[in-house]
Amino acid sequence: MSSAPRGMFISLEGIDGAGKSTQLRMLAEHLGAQGHEVVQTREPGGAAGAEDIRRLLVEGEPDRWSPETEILLFTAARRDHLERTIRPALADGKIVLTDRFADSTRIYQGATRGDLRALVDDIHARVIGVEPDLTLILDMDPSAALSRGLARKSGEDRFEDFGLAFQEKLRAGFLSLAKDNRERCVLIDASRAPERIAADIADAVNMRLS
Repeated sequence: MSSAPRGMFISLEGIDGAGKSTQLRMLAEHLGAQGHEVVQTREPGGAAGAEDIRRLLVEGEPDRWSPETEILLFTAARRDHLERTIRPALADGKIVLTDRFADSTRIYQGATRGDLRALVDDIHARVIGVEPDLTLILDMDPSAALSRGLARKSGEDRFEDFGLAFQEKLRAGFLSLAKDNRERCVLIDASRAPERIAADIADAVNMRLS
């Protein structure tokens, strides 16, 4: 990344309930044990203003916002996240691990809630202009992931409330994304025990670091 040549930017992506938060934490522990300085963050969120926007996006009724409004809100949160958290950490040579980044907007709003991918990509190019160095896409059966996500009862289940058909569209979108971006994206089987998933993720990251 030209804006941050000394750090490394890694995103974890996938459908709701795929285990991204758990794997991000395990990856941070693995990298920390190797002596790397790691910043753990998330989207939407990761900075004070972005966290305020997060509550607007992940709480409430499914039809609270149109897809176009969601794109603008997510991008506003992402810009704050980029300015205040991601770029400073990368400039300091740290490894930034984020639970979601722009790929989620490409899939959630751009590919599953209307034919808006071109709009998402145009706004991203104009306002964000950054891609992760490595994206780990956690893949698993949507029905199992949805059950896990709803069981959390986190209060942040607006997208889970769209139902199974929506999660199935999301999975198809992420699989297509992985196929179209092989240099950046690594597909991880997230249906296994957390330790086995973490081992594959560690291998993928170690290979990129080397």
